[in-house]
Amino acid sequence: MSNAVLKDDSGDFDIWSTYKSILNNQEISTPLAAILALTELIRKSHAGTMFELVKALNDGAKVLNEQTPNPIGLNAGCELFIAFVTLFPHDSVSFSDLKRELVKQGQEYAEEALTYRDKIAQLALGFIKDDSVILTHSYSRVVMKTLLRAHERKRISVYVTEARPRGLGLRTYEELTAAGVPCTVVLDSAVSYVMDKVDFVLVGSEAVVESGGLINAVGSNQIAIIAKAANIPFYALAESYKFHRLFPLSQYDLPTHKPNILSFPLTPRTPNPDIPVQTKNQSISVADKNISTSISAQTRCMSHEQVACNPDVDYTRPHLITLVFSDVGSLTPEGVSQYLVGMFAG
Repeated sequence: MSNAVLKDDSGDFDIWSTYKSILNNQEISTPLAAILALTELIRKSHAGTMFELVKALNDGAKVLNEQTPNPIGLNAGCELFIAFVTLFPHDSVSFSDLKRELVKQGQEYAEEALTYRDKIAQLALGFIKDDSVILTHSYSRVVMKTLLRAHERKRISVYVTEARPRGLGLRTYEELTAAGVPCTVVLDSAVSYVMDKVDFVLVGSEAVVESGGLINAVGSNQIAIIAKAANIPFYALAESYKFHRLFPLSQYDLPTHKPNILSFPLTPRTPNPDIPVQTKNQSISVADKNISTSISAQTRCMSHEQVACNPDVDYTRPHLITLVFSDVGSLTPEGVSQYLVGMFAG
């Protein structure tokens, strides 16, 4: 039996399949999918006490965590929902009624949470002036919502990083260009080159942690460092269900960090026969140089093995972040910490 299948007196419940099927809805992010999967677990469970129910939820959250290589956003959703269940007032006539009410509350929260991107876009709009030049990184649904909303009302231009290895910045470029937004793709290695041309940086988030720092697509941290050095504002957009009680001190405290990340191979790798190698006697004329570079760019890409040795996300320290725009308001990194304390204190 798969580790994703939980057993209780109601039979088998495959929480991983449930979670994955929920994610088929492109509008639902991983924290919300986790909340809805746990809500379905409550509906299927025959737990008769709060202790049994919370245990089942924690077991379900553990299964989800173990099945995904990047559990950060997922963990934020599980953490929020389990805290909600434990703090929910027990004034129902029976425990069955309480479970039905918890299912209803979970589904209603997820439905309401789908409106948070609109709230954030409206809030951030006040910070975007006419003729703003914006730098963004990778692909974020809430950033896209904000940029498209700004384009409807103001003149903006956008630089977007390629965001290797997944290249999700190209998706951002395609969608912005299709909407008529002036947009240019920037090499990840050219962020410093372009920084003096932008008014501010706008990025999404995988999670905003207890320190007020940001976990986002790898490369966000170096963009924030460059923006700080250039005195350019660095804004993060994050729905409140991405606020996470995690306190990393460095990149290596993230749950996504594994021993193979940035490790050195035990044995030398054999040359890839598909990669062209220039011999000593081979010469390239100036006229042919661009052609050669273009051909090499198509063949000299990282292998899947090399990509797997690199991180998917990184941690941006709070002192590099100007503001976090959320559905609960525009917060300083310190404000995020205060909000998290209040949220989990009931």
